[in-house]
Amino acid sequence: PIELISLREGRLIRCLFFCSYSFRDISSMGNNTSAPTDYQWSYTDEPHATRRKIILAKYPEIKNLYGTDPSIKWQSLFWLIAQFTVGYLVKDASWGVLLIVAYCFGGFANQALFLAIHEISHNLAFDSILSNKLLGCVANLTTVIPHFSMFQKYHMEHHQFQGVDGIDADLPSRWEGKFFTNALLKTIWMILQPFFYIIRPLFLKPKKPGKWEAINWGMSLTADVIMYYCFGFKYLMYMLASSLLGSGLHPIAGHFIAEHYVFVKGIETYSYYGPFNLITFNVGYHNEHHDFPRIPGSRLPQVREIAKEFYEDLPSYNSWTKVIWDYVMDDTVGPFSRVTRKSNRLTKNVKAS
Repeated sequence: PIELISLREGRLIRCLFFCSYSFRDISSMGNNTSAPTDYQWSYTDEPHATRRKIILAKYPEIKNLYGTDPSIKWQSLFWLIAQFTVGYLVKDASWGVLLIVAYCFGGFANQALFLAIHEISHNLAFDSILSNKLLGCVANLTTVIPHFSMFQKYHMEHHQFQGVDGIDADLPSRWEGKFFTNALLKTIWMILQPFFYIIRPLFLKPKKPGKWEAINWGMSLTADVIMYYCFGFKYLMYMLASSLLGSGLHPIAGHFIAEHYVFVKGIETYSYYGPFNLITFNVGYHNEHHDFPRIPGSRLPQVREIAKEFYEDLPSYNSWTKVIWDYVMDDTVGPFSRVTRKSNRLTKNVKAS
């Protein structure tokens, strides 16, 4: 018996030893010295404010595009009803079917609602700030995790202080840049992207919750409880899976990479002109959006048409899926592939607030 135990222990030790080295080999797959080791530091201001001034000087009629888009509320309502309906249809399905539907439909629906929240964060749905905030909280109901109000705060800083270290919460952390350095690890990073997107700001620059955070959390958690008690656990899990899958390794989540990750040295914002713009409020027109954040997504193609000479030579994409593939497979691109700038005296107060 003692010899048998020793033999089993020996096999177990050899197995663990082999597995540890196998994981080390797999995790280093594709790793090489070309992986970025730091951000791409810039010592100039972000380009959008300057380009906006130049464009408006030449084409002042673009100001006529400023304002709200009433269709945002109707599109938001459509995706909400669609998600509630599909959730009801799959609540008694197997877990496999539920997850497939969550990926193939729910991921698109909840990402569309997230990008509706993006538009609403810019107060582009209504003239009234109160109405925009209430709509943002409603659009947040199918994503299970409340985030509209806090996202709005961080997103406004992303526009005002694009790429500023310690302020722009859209920048990956240094830990992410140092750890996720090869194809396998970047794939894992893509899958876990929704968690980093939510958790990263809490460590970078935590903000004190206020009245609207309480309203946002109250509405979302109340909706979660109602969904659970009226339709069951799987109904709620469908909504959560739609959010997590649609924000991770998913074609429509390619916009997270395409918007600001550097594939062409020195270029920090990229537009996408593919078909997914039809259900994402034209968020792909990202250079145009950062140049004119007061113009709704539905009118951004008009900005590009009027001021075409300012945009037609900028690098752009036609496929978010290819962006994801290139990001994962290109050893020279990773979480550090972001143009970053130091905070100056004008941003120190923001960083401390």
